[in-house]
Amino acid sequence: MKTKYIISILSACLMASCSLGYDPLDTYSDVTEGVSTDSVQVVFKDKEAVLSHRQTLLDVYKNGQEHWYLDMLLLAESHSDNAYAGSPNAETTPFEVNSIEGSNTNLKRDWNGHMGNIAQANKMICHIDEVKDPSLTDAEKRQYKAEAKILRGMIYFDMVRIWGNVPLVITTAGDISSETVTDVYPAYFPPQTDELTIYQQIEEDLLEGLQYAQNNTPDDKRQFTKSVARALLAKVYAEKPLRDYDKVIKYVDELASDGFALLDNFSDLFEVVLTDPNLPPSQENKAIETKTRNSKETIFEAQFFPANTNWVVWMLGRPLNDWTFYFTWLKWITPSRDLIKAFNSETGDKRYEQTVVYYQCDWNVYYPANNYAFMYKCRSAYNSMIKMRYADLLLLKAEALISKGDYAGAAQIINQTRRRAGLSALPTSASASKDAILNAYLKERRLELALEGQRWFDLVRLDKVEEVMNAVYAKDEGRPAQVYPFTSLSYILPIPQDVIDQNPNLVQNPGY
Repeated sequence: MKTKYIISILSACLMASCSLGYDPLDTYSDVTEGVSTDSVQVVFKDKEAVLSHRQTLLDVYKNGQEHWYLDMLLLAESHSDNAYAGSPNAETTPFEVNSIEGSNTNLKRDWNGHMGNIAQANKMICHIDEVKDPSLTDAEKRQYKAEAKILRGMIYFDMVRIWGNVPLVITTAGDISSETVTDVYPAYFPPQTDELTIYQQIEEDLLEGLQYAQNNTPDDKRQFTKSVARALLAKVYAEKPLRDYDKVIKYVDELASDGFALLDNFSDLFEVVLTDPNLPPSQENKAIETKTRNSKETIFEAQFFPANTNWVVWMLGRPLNDWTFYFTWLKWITPSRDLIKAFNSETGDKRYEQTVVYYQCDWNVYYPANNYAFMYKCRSAYNSMIKMRYADLLLLKAEALISKGDYAGAAQIINQTRRRAGLSALPTSASASKDAILNAYLKERRLELALEGQRWFDLVRLDKVEEVMNAVYAKDEGRPAQVYPFTSLSYILPIPQDVIDQNPNLVQNPGY
């Protein structure tokens, strides 16, 4: 290592006509990038390297479609009463019948994906201040670090909700040698951190993001902005062990001040349109584009274009941009009869046709092959995947008002999403008691956010898992038999066994 450093000094001197006082680490080049000594490692050689890594972070939710979107739907929808697994196999069926074990390959994929993304965020957080390129301003350093902290907070929020106590990694691991093994070892094999501490770190990260990230970017909702931090803080304060519903209200109101609001038409969130109406019917699917990107309702979304498409659509149904592509095998996240019944109980709900679609197919596992239900909120390779939207946060404010005894105020918020859906206002009886308004609220969130990755976490947050999930198997004729009953130990999932085998400092969650 020291020899490598000496060679770097000689090379730098030759290129820079250096004097004996020349510090090669003050001038970044291909020679010095990645060069390390016993105390110094160059991670980013210049501003260009920083910007390249920033783009990597911005692309996390575009490139990691499996672990943050597809598998999140499997957990939040198929592990709840909203959907069946769709494609019965060793990976998916346990979520449907409540038999998830640490050997599940999806959980391993998700854990590794999340931890890998945290490592990418930590690289920016821990090393951007070392960059000496004068073209990279202090303000830019603060902004890019804040963006990475928002990303880290977002990932840890998902992880702590899925697994509870998880390793808290906020540094980057150095090289292991005989001299450093004692200090470096914990970074490679971190123990779990308690849930409360994880939430405290998420809160700290998001508050820094709120201070230094850029403001809402109405024309580009792929950015980690102050608004994203506000939305995440509202969700965190609604879910962390010590809840703070006053802050939920505060940050949701600030989102409204940032310009967020419900779209007039619910369908605009998910619709696709023909970009060339003159094409013959046989080629219409080649000219399909998503109707709306960067809407006033979207807080954060992953976007896809013809040159870089969303591939998850063909895991969920029929891609409208390519009608027959991969439509020969069972799809994931099949809408449940219980969800469809909930939609049908509200006559004229416009959200139903944007959530569930029926096609003829070659299988009949859950429905007749000639009239099979499919998830419809991701319907083309160009559809955005919406990570957060304002309706979710607005309804969380209603939950906060319920907790404070303002049932009428909560009903007013619920009526906003109901009106957009073409429904009448709640009857006065719906806000007559806490149980009544809470039931109306939970149903409204179910219909508004169906198949968007929210349902399981709503049931957990409101302590409804046992009540709802232990009853649904008997009333939903399409759902396979329940393997294990849901209990208080079901609220978090098992740590992947492969991860435990590799890290002796990890302990399996109770009940698994």
